[in-house]
Amino acid sequence: MSISTADTSPSLSMSFRYGDERILFERILRPRASHKVLIKVHPDCRVVVSAPEVVGNEALLDAVKKRSRWIYRQLCEFRKQQADVITRQYISGESHYYLGKQYLLKVLEEPEQKQSVKLLRGQLEVHVRQKSPERVSFLLAEWYKKRAREVFSRRLDILLEQILWVAEKPPLRLRTMYTQWGSCSPQGRIILNPHLVKAAHDCIDYVILHELCHLSEHNHSERFYRLMNQVMPQWEKVKERLDAMASSLLLT
Repeated sequence: MSISTADTSPSLSMSFRYGDERILFERILRPRASHKVLIKVHPDCRVVVSAPEVVGNEALLDAVKKRSRWIYRQLCEFRKQQADVITRQYISGESHYYLGKQYLLKVLEEPEQKQSVKLLRGQLEVHVRQKSPERVSFLLAEWYKKRAREVFSRRLDILLEQILWVAEKPPLRLRTMYTQWGSCSPQGRIILNPHLVKAAHDCIDYVILHELCHLSEHNHSERFYRLMNQVMPQWEKVKERLDAMASSLLLT
């Protein structure tokens, strides 16, 4: 599964038929000056086609149809991956992410102790009065949110030092989302997904920088991508890595 930062740029929904299946795709404006059509199938089975304005819809559709076999195979592969995703049981021995690293979950039943979550010796220890998947899930979610507030605020402070167009630290809010890593409100508030704290630092930085660039340029325009290239030259590689991990990071 792949989720992304909010996109307020104009887009157009289109489709084509391959065999018995109608495949939907989204046309968006390609951020760089190029006459080429770029087709990408995301791990969440979204098909996005980037093209400059000079390419008409008919020509774009012809280009997509020429790659229809490849698109269909990519969709089949990602659908298989999604079917293989196992719902968490919240029991000892499971693997959970934090800041890009995997930690084994250890659930400890201690009726007389305070319920808590601790990161110790490469393990996520969850102390509960009575073992219950619901209780373990709740405690972990609260722990991730607390860590997310601390990590995101600290990274935002550091990244603001290289952002010349932001005069003061914007308000930061958390919101659990399943289609976006983050967004930027019209009032200049940055909203981040607490699940993002499970990703590596550079992935967190990418999402924060993406939203900071939106404070200057609200759409995904040429200017927006120039700003992104300025503050994080390798952002596209980081984004691909983050997208590829989305299923694992959002697994509940």
